[in-house]
Amino acid sequence: MPELLHTRVEACYLLAEDFFKRRFPRPEVSFKLRGQKAGVAHLTENLLRFNPKLYAENREHFLKQTVAHEVAHLIAHEMFGGRIQPHGEEWQLIMRGVYELPPDRCHTYDVGRRKSTRYLYLCQCPNGEFPFSGQRHSLVRQGRRYFCRRCRATLVFSGEQRVE
Repeated sequence: MPELLHTRVEACYLLAEDFFKRRFPRPEVSFKLRGQKAGVAHLTENLLRFNPKLYAENREHFLKQTVAHEVAHLIAHEMFGGRIQPHGEEWQLIMRGVYELPPDRCHTYDVGRRKSTRYLYLCQCPNGEFPFSGQRHSLVRQGRRYFCRRCRATLVFSGEQRVE
């Protein structure tokens, strides 16, 4: 885990402890998050997970806003219990009052769209081409059959793949 991120998590905890005049248990911090989310706070496990790709691409803002955002979830859970709204007034109080940051619910990092392989299936219709996902292609290989809605013929793998 990058040292700067760990340092920022600790700094957020120190600010919260100073503000609330109490100690908070430190979370486990993981860098095992993929996809579109920048970070996730697992409240009952006292665990923070961060996305290493989005961290690398947005380091300064990520350290300032995203880390504080996720730590604020854990602090709110400790202070106010499990019945509060995830981005409710308690969490917003922590974002504004403790961290002096806007209580933004979502990040605006460019997540890009993951390239995916499409498997081309054909029917008897002219221009009857159907791109299948890898999951659907796998189901066909296991024996599942799909039919064209127009000509009702079984769709057959053409042997072609394309990356979209």
